[in-house]
Amino acid sequence: MDFSRINGALEAGGFFRNKRWKLSPDAWRFSETQRDMLQNIGNAALAFYRATERLYLASAENRSVLRNEKLYTPWVAEIFDRGKPPRLVAHQRARALAGTLPPVIRPDLLICNDGFALTELDSVPGGIGLTAFLSRLYARGNAMPDLFFSAVTGGNLTSRVAVAVSDEADDYRAEFEWLAQDLRECGANIEVCRPQEMEVSADGVFFKGKKIDVLYRFFELFDLDNVPSAEALLEAAERGNVVVTPPMRAFQEEKAALALLHHPTLFPFWEESLGREYFLLMRKIVPESWLVEPLPPQGLPACAVLHAPMSEGRPIRDWTELASAPRRERELVLKASGFDETAWGARSVTVGTDVSQTEWRSAWENALLRMRERDSVYVLQRFRKPSKLEHRVFDENGQSVPAFGRVRICPYYFIGYNENTRSRAALGGALCTFCPPDKKIIHGMSSAVLVPCGI
Repeated sequence: MDFSRINGALEAGGFFRNKRWKLSPDAWRFSETQRDMLQNIGNAALAFYRATERLYLASAENRSVLRNEKLYTPWVAEIFDRGKPPRLVAHQRARALAGTLPPVIRPDLLICNDGFALTELDSVPGGIGLTAFLSRLYARGNAMPDLFFSAVTGGNLTSRVAVAVSDEADDYRAEFEWLAQDLRECGANIEVCRPQEMEVSADGVFFKGKKIDVLYRFFELFDLDNVPSAEALLEAAERGNVVVTPPMRAFQEEKAALALLHHPTLFPFWEESLGREYFLLMRKIVPESWLVEPLPPQGLPACAVLHAPMSEGRPIRDWTELASAPRRERELVLKASGFDETAWGARSVTVGTDVSQTEWRSAWENALLRMRERDSVYVLQRFRKPSKLEHRVFDENGQSVPAFGRVRICPYYFIGYNENTRSRAALGGALCTFCPPDKKIIHGMSSAVLVPCGI
């Protein structure tokens, strides 16, 4: 692939929206072992979403989370519901939504020396249209548009679909418009709109005077109050007058779920619900994580310690002990869990080894303040350093040259159904973000390279 062809195609597609990144002549290539692992990760992630629903609902109803033994965890639902509007909590527990899953699952995978590290799971992912476009441009597959439409509609390809992209997510509008146009050329009934362009009542959702069967929402649930007729949208979904997908279930969008995977009290639940193979796989690839729980006003009991990283080789009793930790003990990532305006786009992410002692303490003070004042939920995760790898990139003259960097892989799994109606995760495509080796947080920065992956 030459520079002018790639650059011209991307500019014509309008995907940049005032953002630029570097280009490469080559797609990212996986080893056979990595390709096999990617499919296993998709199935494990799907099982994890199913198990999380079971855990949340059992906890909310104070039922045992185990089938044949007694294990009650009402504190789990309390964590997932913290800071959420009561109406949204009632909605996500509604029987009409039982079993509903996100149609697209996208993990963030770092390539490390010991394999993949899964740092986040996104159920409202951007990049679907861009990855589909790049995969086609680099001749690395053309399945994503059809898989997306099939997953969103539950296989009912005659459904009328509207993709509602909020103004806050406007950077992603161009890729959804390209995706919708591509699908319309194949006969699909799909359009892109803004939430305020819809007419919503308990009877359903209408766009341009026509009733919508499926509303694919590309807006965060913390922003639901800014969606016109949000209450009517919740009611219409509960009545079955419209399918809203991803479902408006905040517990499916919390990073806290990955921290619960590492909570020792829940090990029996995860092993029973995921099966031993997926339980061990998830425990291996998800870095050790902890819930950052505010301390009670009276402090911990005399013999209690926090479920948290140790400091100076000893358990800690207060989060401020980590705020004062030396750099050698700060290979940790602090971030907001989900229902927070800073919880997306790495806005709340602080890598302990990448900041000064003052900045690290300030990040902790801000997190603890937001938890007290806004009932926000934060998690702490062990930092996994990506490997330093080589790939060819275009330099400023458009010449292909070798470069070293660190890699994040974003595979897109589309949830479909086979003849037995059991859901499965189909890997439709993957996006590689190749960043300079000195960057601690890998994302689509101007100095990064974005290419599709050969799967």
